[in-house]
Amino acid sequence: MYREVPSITAKDAWALKYTKNLSSGGFDTSTQQGAQDFLRDLVAFYVVFEGMWFYTGFAQILSLGRRNKMTGIAEQYQYIMRDESIHLNFGIDVINQIKIENPELWTETFKEEVHTMLHEACELEIAYARDTLPNGLLGLNSEMCKEYMHFITNRRCNQIGLSELYPGANNPFPWMSEVIDLKKEKNFFETRVTDYQTGGALSW
Repeated sequence: MYREVPSITAKDAWALKYTKNLSSGGFDTSTQQGAQDFLRDLVAFYVVFEGMWFYTGFAQILSLGRRNKMTGIAEQYQYIMRDESIHLNFGIDVINQIKIENPELWTETFKEEVHTMLHEACELEIAYARDTLPNGLLGLNSEMCKEYMHFITNRRCNQIGLSELYPGANNPFPWMSEVIDLKKEKNFFETRVTDYQTGGALSW
């Protein structure tokens, strides 16, 4: 889809900037510049990729699930979202611990740069929401996804000690918090989805 959907092309181009340092032969975190590059990449990977860019799709599919539509895939998304939340929280902890142990990295200039990153990432995800929901669907539309992304971006800013980018943004999907905190013990890879089975109704 990155070849065909402009918003996905733009997201991929943005992401590539923050995934090349680790493959560089000269990457060195013992220097101030190298350590900041690593911290910047961690913000991109955990705060943006894991903590922002999944959430539009999650909200869209889980909104359908709440209406008894696509219930099988909605259940799978619940587990995926729970796992992504764990990844996000781990990354936030790592970033904050690096800040504690290396306060010289978290300069005012660097904080402004991270703010800019989160703003760009939010706008890219809003463009994606508009591509995936051009006309709205069952009470869900791209403007609601925009407000949700503003809310999520503010939360991510708070989690890494930055001021909010979109003061006053509200959460149009309060039920998403319940899904994130889902406590389920079974593994969906080991269970069987039966919602779509039609039994003897099949005719060949």
